[in-house]
Amino acid sequence: MFDIGNSQYYFDDERNLGFLDRIVRKCYLPANLALLRLIKQYQGKFKAAFSITGVLLEQLERSFPEVLQSFKDLAATGCVEFLSETYYHSLSSLSSNKDEFIIQIQMHQQKIKKLFGCMPRVFRNTELVFSNEIAEIAAQLGCSGILAEGADFILGWRSPNFVYQAGRGNKIKLLLRNYKLSDDIAFRFSTREWSEWPLTAPKFASWIHKSRGDIVNLFMDYETFGEHQWDETGIFHFLEALPGEILQYQNNHFQTPGDVIKLYPAVGELDFSRIVTWADTERDISAWLGNEMQKAAFENLYSLEERILELGDPALIGDWRKLQTSDHFYYMCTKWFADGDVHKYFNPYESPYDAFIIFMNILKDLKIRTKGRILSN
Repeated sequence: MFDIGNSQYYFDDERNLGFLDRIVRKCYLPANLALLRLIKQYQGKFKAAFSITGVLLEQLERSFPEVLQSFKDLAATGCVEFLSETYYHSLSSLSSNKDEFIIQIQMHQQKIKKLFGCMPRVFRNTELVFSNEIAEIAAQLGCSGILAEGADFILGWRSPNFVYQAGRGNKIKLLLRNYKLSDDIAFRFSTREWSEWPLTAPKFASWIHKSRGDIVNLFMDYETFGEHQWDETGIFHFLEALPGEILQYQNNHFQTPGDVIKLYPAVGELDFSRIVTWADTERDISAWLGNEMQKAAFENLYSLEERILELGDPALIGDWRKLQTSDHFYYMCTKWFADGDVHKYFNPYESPYDAFIIFMNILKDLKIRTKGRILSN
């Protein structure tokens, strides 16, 4: 608090770099190499898709060019698709003014096109935040498909293993995450108390094969491989063995989201009149905006939008947009029960209250900077 008005050093670059260096070594480099080997081994029959934020791409360009090159190598195979998302991994889709949301999507599309030579046409919103309104915006921006959570309270008796369309007569195609099978890998893989432990590639492939429907969408944090599930758990052996086990079944194929959208018609319409995410047991926005601290921080941040954008100062706008990253609000979460361990992961703060106080101090400094610019102009 004593730095308010005196220092604009908001972000711990050294600590961020330390975290990223660890993830690069444990996940990104070995996992990318594994995927490249699998694509070559199965001569293009194995495919995958990535959703990579603009802020991560910036960090890779600056500090880990070898990782960025490994993603470019994957892109060159023609078997990997890059999805569209918000540049700053933000919750801008939840603000009352959707202009910032649209700007960040366009920024991200241009970044992907510049780095990988392709314009992404399938959208994945931050934390799979989804609603009918978000589907409409993605369609207006030229997206042909969008990813969402296959939440039971939305699906009812229906299966996530089909292509759907969003509500309100929206023609954009909807791909739903099969959360059970995805979370079997992402969360339960190394849990010895789980009745299905150990999870082997043949076992998982048989589950995929027995799943009724046209498709099975597996979507998880990439850090599942090597970071959330350490190498010692056998996760990389599982990854290397899985494609062969799946492909041995007749009529089984790997497809990118873009492929699926072209191949399969929508079987029906789903009404997402309420906001759905992939987080926690509730599948709502409570992980980021569930308490009064989070709501106050969110409202104060976006109340600065018009003033900051009017000033046109790139440094000021850049800081404001980095503060939109969903993690900042996640660290203020007070849900320390069933989902507690997830909320503590990579959290630099001792408590959600510390996260809130520091964030609000930064916003105070940001407001002082805007006032100073107005006076000087």
